[in-house]
Amino acid sequence: MLNRLDLLRKIKAAAFLEGEFVTRAGKKTNYYIDKYLFETKPEILDAVTDGIKELLPPLDSFDRIGAPELGAVALAALTAVKVNKPFLIVKKQSKDYGTQRLIEGEFKPGERIVVLEDVLTTGGAVLKAVDVLLANELKIVDIIGVINREEGAFENINQKGFSVKALFNKTELFNS
Repeated sequence: MLNRLDLLRKIKAAAFLEGEFVTRAGKKTNYYIDKYLFETKPEILDAVTDGIKELLPPLDSFDRIGAPELGAVALAALTAVKVNKPFLIVKKQSKDYGTQRLIEGEFKPGERIVVLEDVLTTGGAVLKAVDVLLANELKIVDIIGVINREEGAFENINQKGFSVKALFNKTELFNS
């Protein structure tokens, strides 16, 4: 098992890219955290989900884990296995075929959800997923991210009345 600093360093070595990028929120940035470069490495994914498990509220306080597609699905799947809870995938849009649902996985109205996210920038993606969950009469217990870019996500999420946590933040990443 990796300690916190070693995990952060592994994430940085695997997924921290420097150059000219645009964030999902449309902002230009000189660095990018490519979630797929750390989420697709078993040792890092395993350690990250161990960290998420430590941030989860008591297991009896929520029914399911939720994740916006696509980036947070691996996080939700492995965390769900580790804590023996089912998970939901929240799609960005419904497809023109199949069930055409925005939420994949079984659930009942009133169930309590912990939503996982990979990189939190402004919180836009996770808040869109939360809106879909709320529209389906689910209750949000907590939002947990892997990395907080410290660009407004916590403030935006808190402003909507939700609790948010992250394993790491930009300052820690830059100082590791």
